[in-house]
Amino acid sequence: MSMQDYLKGEACILTGGLLDTIHAKTTHGLLRQSDRFQIKAVIDHKFAGQNVQDVLSNIHADVPIYESIEKMLEAGVVPTFAIIGMATKGGVLPPSLYPEIKDSLQSSIHVINGLHQPISEIDEFKEIMAENKVQIHDIRKPKPFEQLHFWNGKIREVEALKLGILGTDCSIGKRTTAKLLVKALNQSGIKAEMIYTGQTGWLQGTKYGFIFDATPNDFIPGEIEHAIHECWLHERPEVIIVEGQASLLNPGGPCGSEFVISGKLDGVFLQHHPIREKYNNLEKLPDTIADPMIDVGMINMMGSDVWAFTLNTAGMNEALIAHHTELLEGKTGLPIVAPLEHGVGVLVKMIKQKLEAADHSMSKAAEVKNV
Repeated sequence: MSMQDYLKGEACILTGGLLDTIHAKTTHGLLRQSDRFQIKAVIDHKFAGQNVQDVLSNIHADVPIYESIEKMLEAGVVPTFAIIGMATKGGVLPPSLYPEIKDSLQSSIHVINGLHQPISEIDEFKEIMAENKVQIHDIRKPKPFEQLHFWNGKIREVEALKLGILGTDCSIGKRTTAKLLVKALNQSGIKAEMIYTGQTGWLQGTKYGFIFDATPNDFIPGEIEHAIHECWLHERPEVIIVEGQASLLNPGGPCGSEFVISGKLDGVFLQHHPIREKYNNLEKLPDTIADPMIDVGMINMMGSDVWAFTLNTAGMNEALIAHHTELLEGKTGLPIVAPLEHGVGVLVKMIKQKLEAADHSMSKAAEVKNV
């Protein structure tokens, strides 16, 4: 049985005082939606006594916040899992979280770790795990070698429309937009599936995908292809939405060409934050986020097209959103969509038109063939 099958159930999330920051984006995603875990509590000393709805905008989960694992248990909330729901510098577990991990394990609560550091290997946790018959699951460990795939061209068999949500930076909302779009497409009658490429997508219970930054570089093209092909083979969706990672031009982790080229994407929605000037976590360096039209040109050179821009609007009011929407529309000539504020109906309509045009072309080709 794989982790995909047995890691499910009630959970709390550890956020270490970062609940209201971009560093807790995994938490935000899980609070918006998870088919794998039912979130019963958030552990965050900074916001203890409140509800997540009081702290986070655009998130409507009715989930209480407790100061500690101990306080949560005293309130009668006893989850099966504790999920580390924040990113840290270097992907290392900070000393401040050690007590919460220990308290979880001593309370027979399994820990789900999405950090880069494999914390199940930390000596002081090993004894507690053994004593309490619980585990730490490090989900960012690479797959076993025999489960990895090289690219072999089977992507050409996929007949679904393949679309990527790429971004002009990391931590910019690509996964959130992908989830919203898949949901909206299915609600409109278009069968759609998502390919996850990060730990949060896996935590949310998305069926097909892989964790990009836990995969040896040589296998990334093959894992992209394999995930898309498996999705097509077993689900036969009309549309497959691929979650991107980082950005084409982020010097701390340039990424995106693999999705376009190895996944042979038919189109791209480009996620952009109009008022963000520096790359996430590189704010002290001189590098600045490039003109998004450079990304558009690069995507075009790699064999795909940007169909629309989707906006991350953190820190922006409606007036500022309207202002930057108008500026970007004038500059790019493309539709500009703010998914959290205005929904993704424009994108659904665009996709529906593309599918109808493709069906029409196939019908015409069949008519010519039969003449």
